[in-house]
Amino acid sequence: MKRSTRALGTFFIGAGVNHFVMPRAYQQIVPPRLHGEARRVVALSGVTEVLGGVGALLAPTRRAAGVGLIALLAAVFPANLYMARAPERFPRIPRWALYARLPLQPLMMWWAWKATRE
Repeated sequence: MKRSTRALGTFFIGAGVNHFVMPRAYQQIVPPRLHGEARRVVALSGVTEVLGGVGALLAPTRRAAGVGLIALLAAVFPANLYMARAPERFPRIPRWALYARLPLQPLMMWWAWKATRE
């Protein structure tokens, strides 16, 4: 298994677990139209990240996990966009960092694709 694949799996497992360690931080970035479901959205995305990370580490599920992680990254992009468009709601995060996250999403998608094509 490539180092990149191990790093991807570990990253997503850790990120997913963090949804349950610090749920409020994630609930705050759920876009307003989904605020009523914020707890559920955060839990679902956390479980999905953990499953995607584990799937990336296992050869039989690696390719499917890569596709799933790409879909997940696309699904959570509106939260990143919301943060960038409503910086007053996130005063502890520098405005530049809110915008810097946006181009990172396609890079993460590329990483998920490349690391799971082994």
